Amino acid sequence: MELKKLIEQRQDEAYELHRRHLNPAFVRVLQLIGFDKPYTKGEGPWLYDDRGERYLDLLSGYGVFALGRGHPKVKRALHELLDLDRPNLVQMDCPLLAGLLAERLVEIARRSFPTAGLEAVFFTNSGTEAVEGALKFARAATGRPRFLYLEHAFHGLTLGSLSVNGERHFREGFQPLLPATAIPLNDRGALERELKRGDVAAFIAETIQGKGVYVPDDEFLSEAQRLCREHGALFILDEVQTGLGRTGRWFAGEHWGLEPDVVTVAKALSGGYVPVGAILTRREIHRKVFSSLERSVVHSNTFGMNEPAMAAGLATLEILEEEGLVERAAELGERFLQGLKGLQQKHEFVKDVRGKGLMLGIEFGPPRSLKLKAGWTALEKAQPGLFAQLVVMSLMRDHRILTQVAGHRVNIVKFLPPLVITEREVDAALEALDAVLHEAKKFPGGLWAMGAELVKNALKR
Repeated sequence: MELKKLIEQRQDEAYELHRRHLNPAFVRVLQLIGFDKPYTKGEGPWLYDDRGERYLDLLSGYGVFALGRGHPKVKRALHELLDLDRPNLVQMDCPLLAGLLAERLVEIARRSFPTAGLEAVFFTNSGTEAVEGALKFARAATGRPRFLYLEHAFHGLTLGSLSVNGERHFREGFQPLLPATAIPLNDRGALERELKRGDVAAFIAETIQGKGVYVPDDEFLSEAQRLCREHGALFILDEVQTGLGRTGRWFAGEHWGLEPDVVTVAKALSGGYVPVGAILTRREIHRKVFSSLERSVVHSNTFGMNEPAMAAGLATLEILEEEGLVERAAELGERFLQGLKGLQQKHEFVKDVRGKGLMLGIEFGPPRSLKLKAGWTALEKAQPGLFAQLVVMSLMRDHRILTQVAGHRVNIVKFLPPLVITEREVDAALEALDAVLHEAKKFPGGLWAMGAELVKNALKR
């Protein structure tokens, strides 16, 4: 098979193939919102279509492309690995690269969480699999059945992860799930009441919630950690999206001085090439799972320590350190955040801006002027969160900027740019968002007319 020739011959069939064999509903969504682009190349923070037009990627594959697309050092590592013809996935061995990557992750965890004792690593194929494993580890370590999680949480969509998912939209139709109870963000009283029941294996939390970019109060997570220790439950930090530099620290838990029992990572660890995730935990927790020689493979997977994933992970960690991308995320994130705050002062639609590093959200709310408020109300009646979707569509249509709404039926747009983004590109994104919000003042035309057309087309289908 000549892959290049195959792609060239059938590039135009991509959406039709997905319509026939994969997810036709998703194809319709992309067509409705104008996202059905024939991308042919990715480089750094940019995507290119078949006409050579380029698009600024502020979605980063939901955080996968922290290094941007096509980082040469990750490519070199993978090419070199393939040329070595190493014995991949022997299964009955201890592969060197997995040991080396585990060693590097432990070194970073010791800097980030110096007293947590995170010295044991289990590799997975994804973030949701890392969460699944963390939940199993918590049950094995505590002997308890129930989990606590936060409202609006997102930890993945496999059945165990779905059990601690705070969005009803994702859970509907898949019950019964694992025994788990949702806690409102920042509600320490509710958390303590549930922990006092004595049946909680673990409380799992994102350091910053991906669905909505909700940032906890300064004391909530540290107090949650204390309460878990007091009541014999584990404290799991889900750093799948926030970890490895995204928020301007190696792990976002550093912002609050946390010392978790378990940490999950994935996304950025892949270098944008090979799916990989990991569970980091204390040795005594790990030993509760692998409690005897007979149970040495009681939790395992086929592809978790595959050599391409390990090589990509090693290259990624080296790049993050050598290029100072964690510090860069802090610096450019502050520039981006201040720019968003400037837009908040300028545009009546902007209700709030928040986030840390290069994980930022802008939330929209009803405008003050009566004419614009009438348009807002009509959109919300058609579907909650539609204004934010129109902002996303306008950024794509008029400025070739890829973003997405931050959750189901919420008026929040999330920005997850690659950590290699430049000041110039941050400023260009802010200018584009400013132009879109300025256009939104022109009622009933512009953005509002696009909303009416979107609703009409959606009803047709």
